[in-house]
Amino acid sequence: MATDIKDASQPLDASALIGLLPAPPRILALGEPTHGEDALLRLRNDLFRQLVERYGYRTIALETDCLRGLAVDAHVTPDTGGPDTDLPDTDLPDTGDLDAVMEHGFSHGWGALAANRELVRWMRAHNEGRPASEQVRFAGFDGPLEIEAAASPRQALTALHRHLAAHLDADLLPCAADTLDRLLGPDDAWTEPAAMYDAARSVGRSDEARELRLLADDLVALLDTQAPRLRGAWVSPGDHERALLYGRTATGLLRYHHAMADPSPARLTRLAAERDRMMAHNLLALAGRGPVLVYSHNTHLQREESAMRMGGGLLEWWGAGALVASRLGREYAFVATALGTITHRGVDAPPPGTVEGLLYDLPEDRHLVDPGRLAAALGGTPPAPRESPWFGYAPFDPAHLGSVDGLVYVRDVPRD
Repeated sequence: MATDIKDASQPLDASALIGLLPAPPRILALGEPTHGEDALLRLRNDLFRQLVERYGYRTIALETDCLRGLAVDAHVTPDTGGPDTDLPDTDLPDTGDLDAVMEHGFSHGWGALAANRELVRWMRAHNEGRPASEQVRFAGFDGPLEIEAAASPRQALTALHRHLAAHLDADLLPCAADTLDRLLGPDDAWTEPAAMYDAARSVGRSDEARELRLLADDLVALLDTQAPRLRGAWVSPGDHERALLYGRTATGLLRYHHAMADPSPARLTRLAAERDRMMAHNLLALAGRGPVLVYSHNTHLQREESAMRMGGGLLEWWGAGALVASRLGREYAFVATALGTITHRGVDAPPPGTVEGLLYDLPEDRHLVDPGRLAAALGGTPPAPRESPWFGYAPFDPAHLGSVDGLVYVRDVPRD
């Protein structure tokens, strides 16, 4: 069996990865089984550079706040001016200052990771002197959400309103800006951390929140119905792209806060589903740019239903990858990452009967595995699922071999 498994693997690079697929997909999703490991992020960086140079990929999308990501995109595309100045205040930092961009352009603490800094630095250097059509772009595709809280919809909602107010007659707008401000109230009411586990602490089903949901829907509808008029007022095509992003984010956040105020046992499942719905809509919008590399946790990108234990129960929902794949079909490809050890996290050599254990016997540190050939080598005996001794690492589910387009295997993840 060892020989057959070795035959199912090859050295990892972008050409080998694309070679597993019928054609380069519009969205190539690369998953990771754990967050925050620079070794895995540097592998991602290497693959992205190769995809840019060999296959014309122009966008990388990471599991980080979609609004904060505008600052990173502005930093790596300085010659294009980044977000246009006629658009509303987006609370961007000084986008020429790398330290400020890394601090404020990422959520979840990702800006502190050295490999993310290396990615941003490379993207800016790559773009220098290139026409806009050849520049690489950055995007966050997560909502403005953290583990214990969700952002106020203020930034996205007021940004959309100001964009429309700058170009349309006031009579067309469903409300004035001060109406939004009054209904939004103080931001700390929206960002109350206790609301994650206590529905009664959420303002998501207040009378004001319900009215805001209707107004947000009207503003998004106005953006759609007035698109021909707005097109003539745009400074660049990115104007409309960002206005659509503000609309998706405003309506998504208001739905998320509505779910936070749900007292039923299904509330955490709804929150997980709403987050991935926001992710999926952002990815579908990015697909219009051309080939995109997406990097996130395997759980968000897989085609199978996602599951996790949280709040004392099992949550099951369809992740962003499953939602996007249902729309794009084979133009969406998912490559999962599995690994052998993270010894500094207490994850030691995997049991020999697991997928990770069988691959651990291969000599090199990185492999690209053909899942179909691996499944054939395993025959009719499915490997046992691996158990993780650390909550931050999710082993590869052997039942998913038939639904992944490739499997990246990293034998050992060192401490950086």
